[in-house]
Amino acid sequence: MYIKRHVKQLIFDKKNNNFTQLIYFFNLNIRNIITIKKIAELANVSPGTVDRIIHNRGQVAQENVDRVNAIIEEYGYKRNILASNLALNKKFHFAVFLPKYENLEYWKSQITGVEKAAAEFGKFGVVLDYFFYDFNKESFQKQIKKVIDFDCDGLLFAPIFYEDSVRFLNEYQKKQIPIVMIDSNISDENEHAYVGQNAFQSGYLAGRLISFAVKNERKVLVFKITREIESTSVYLQRIDGFYSYFKDHDELTNFSFSEITVKDSGTDQLCMEMFKDIHSVFVPNSRAYIVARFLEKNNIKGVRIIGFDLLKDNIEYLNKGIIDFLINQRPEEQGYMGINYLYKKLVLQEETESTNYIPLEIILKENYFPVKK
Repeated sequence: MYIKRHVKQLIFDKKNNNFTQLIYFFNLNIRNIITIKKIAELANVSPGTVDRIIHNRGQVAQENVDRVNAIIEEYGYKRNILASNLALNKKFHFAVFLPKYENLEYWKSQITGVEKAAAEFGKFGVVLDYFFYDFNKESFQKQIKKVIDFDCDGLLFAPIFYEDSVRFLNEYQKKQIPIVMIDSNISDENEHAYVGQNAFQSGYLAGRLISFAVKNERKVLVFKITREIESTSVYLQRIDGFYSYFKDHDELTNFSFSEITVKDSGTDQLCMEMFKDIHSVFVPNSRAYIVARFLEKNNIKGVRIIGFDLLKDNIEYLNKGIIDFLINQRPEEQGYMGINYLYKKLVLQEETESTNYIPLEIILKENYFPVKK
């Protein structure tokens, strides 16, 4: 249904040397201005009855339900969800379950994105409650009980420990509230939402970068520098993707591979022998700078290094030309988009994509430009 409105405008008529009034008519769609009060008038019921029908609260005679719904269908009334939430002073509590970020630049960036979203959506009732764990299973398991016992509307979660995280999600999903994972995706068939890189594809891309401009035999070292945990889901997926590239390109017969695993606490054990005859090094996490630092200190040149993340130390060696490629995961964007997903899902009640892959961004010395803050 449409109603007609008009706008008056004065323009100067040069020919007659005076002003002429023009009247423009346009159609205004009444669908955009219908109110609960107007619906009540048309249906011959009270505004309270209309409100109960819209929000499915209380007992209402079926004939009134049918009449109100018919009017809503005709005029296209849509409830202003944000206005309703603000009027009710409704709060939405999101639990944030992440690793501690002190001295961990990557996770600090994740939290920066989370807090940016919290500041933006806080005025709409979003409240964040944080649960941090150390990089060990004992700390993770202690926090699990606190998270499960906490009453909230949605969860942002980084599943670092694969098996423990699977058990946690199996228990937590009994709450039947939205869950969004960042950094690592361990959900089968999009059971939960995910924001982050496709880990397999990022490893596959690293394999392709290693293979560029190679003519002679190349010895590739997969250098695994881990924390006090053996591995994470995303870590293993990257390595799998890396090897899969060479399996899919069997014409690349001039490559041979070796692996070394070193714990963070044992990085002083790096030695010259590890890099003997090595042409390329793939570091499947953010610690490529540890290899670069060793090579620089020992004046070892001509080794191509590929790693992940724009950490300060990584950027230093990228600018020096010792690290050749960094694949950026945009951790700050992951944190922001994770909270944004819960905001759209719960506050705005919108349908949104459950899987949001961050683009695979290849950073070289020549295209790195620091963001000014």
